[in-house]
This record gives sequence, structure tokens and C-alpha cells, in this order.
Amino acid sequence: MRDNMNHTNTRSKAALKTLLIALAFGACASASAQTAGTWSVSAGVNNISPQGSTDALSAPAIVNSTTKVSSDMEPILEVSYMFTDHISAEFGIGSIYKHDLSGSGSLSGAGKLGSLEQLPPTIFAQYHFLDADSPYRPYVGLGVTYAIFRDETGSGTLTAISNPGGPPTTFTVDNAWGVTPQLGMTLTFPDKKWFIDGMIGKTYISTTVHLSTGQSATAPLNPIVTSLVVGYRF
Repeated sequence: MRDNMNHTNTRSKAALKTLLIALAFGACASASAQTAGTWSVSAGVNNISPQGSTDALSAPAIVNSTTKVSSDMEPILEVSYMFTDHISAEFGIGSIYKHDLSGSGSLSGAGKLGSLEQLPPTIFAQYHFLDADSPYRPYVGLGVTYAIFRDETGSGTLTAISNPGGPPTTFTVDNAWGVTPQLGMTLTFPDKKWFIDGMIGKTYISTTVHLSTGQSATAPLNPIVTSLVVGYRF
């Protein structure tokens, strides 16, 4: 009888050990999904495409002298944290974006007027739909963007238009705050750690361009923002 009891105890301990191991693996798998307490890091590409043109340049200037800004695509890095199974915060920052400025309105055909660089770090609050273990999860988000402008460089054409016969025209662009609503989709691989994320958003942001010759123009950039990243959860 004692042997039977010992054998039973041994089997019970083995079963308990197996259960604990299974629970541990289950907890790890759950933590790797989009559950509360999960961190993720992702990297990919982000495209910024300003919409429309600047407002007309202030006097003295040719009537309806406006400018449009080119798009640019650069690498991006994102870090995200799940506060609950549905609510997360995400911080994204890319490489420095480079944009060309060209004439529009009465300056159409004038060509390149200048160039600038900008960095728009953004922090999002996001809501994820469906269950945390779902292989695909759509989400919505609202972000705050701070656009930092630098290395503004005017062209010879800008000088010829704004200050003919004078010294080269330079310009500066004010840093500015913006709001970025977004829609996205996350596709999780079977291991629940690796994922692909695609997003489209629009940043509502306006700044002011100042020329060294005294003119200025409001620039409602309002770019469409799209990104595609690959990430890992831990």
C-alpha cells in the first residue's frame, strides 16, 4: 500500500509540474500577444505627403505667389506599450525628412524655390479592436505631432523673384504643433511575437514661412502620412 501511495504521490507531483510548465508557457504566449503590459518595437518606412500649397506671399510680391512642398519617404522607428488589451500608446520618430519647395499659383513653372529638412516626432493614443489574440486587429488613434524645421535653403530662383539684383534670399520656417488622427491594421504572425503594421493618417498642421526680404506666408501643410513597419513584441 505504501508503494502505491508513493507511486501516486510521484504521479501527482509529475502532473503538477507539467501543469505549471503549461501555465508558464501559456503566460508567455499571452504576453507576446497584444495584451496589457506588452511592449513592442517596430521599424519600417514612413511617407509624408504635404497637401495643397502655401497661402500667397505677403506684399511686396507677385499676386498669388504660392509654394507647394514635395513628399518624402524615410525610415521610421516606433515603440508601443499596451496599457490594456485594447488601449495603447505609441511613439514614432523617423529619419530627417527632406522636402523641396517649388512655385505654384502665379509662380507655376518657376521651378525649385528652395528646400528644407524636418523631423516630426509623434505620440499616439490608440484603441485596438477585436480580441488580443486575434491574428489581425484594426485600430484607430489620435496623435500629437511637433514638427521641427531646419536647414532651410533658398534657390537662385527665389532670389530672382523676391530680391532681384540683391543679396541671396534666405528663409526660415516656424516649428509647429499638429494633431494626427490615424487608421491602421496589425497582422500578427502565428508565433504572436512578430507582426506587420500598416497605417494611414493626416496631420493637421500649419506654420509660417519668413523670407529675409520681409515677406511671409502661412503654410497649412496638412500632410497625408502612411507607414508600413515590421515589429517584435516582448
